[in-house]
Amino acid sequence: MGKQKLKEFAFARSGDKGDGSNVGIFVTNEADYELIREQVTVERVKQHFAGICKGEVTRYEAKNMFALNFILRDSLGGGGSESLKTDAQGKTHGLGLLELEVER
Repeated sequence: MGKQKLKEFAFARSGDKGDGSNVGIFVTNEADYELIREQVTVERVKQHFAGICKGEVTRYEAKNMFALNFILRDSLGGGGSESLKTDAQGKTHGLGLLELEVER
């Protein structure tokens, strides 16, 4: 099928965790879950958010929900009350990750 953005078949939810953001990616079937599990790696997410994520990225897998959850440390410029960033609480990071392209 070729390259496709995650937003074409996945959903996201994100928010803040102190000075980091929490980004969840969800799909609706096992085949798509295996696809994102293989292609949406810590390294790719770190590279995708290179302009804002200064810390490490951790990934958690939730196969029973067809979901991956990423913690992007040091990505909010100090967090909601300290940052001058427009999205100091990470609410748009999920939408940002849905722009990532995968082979599908």
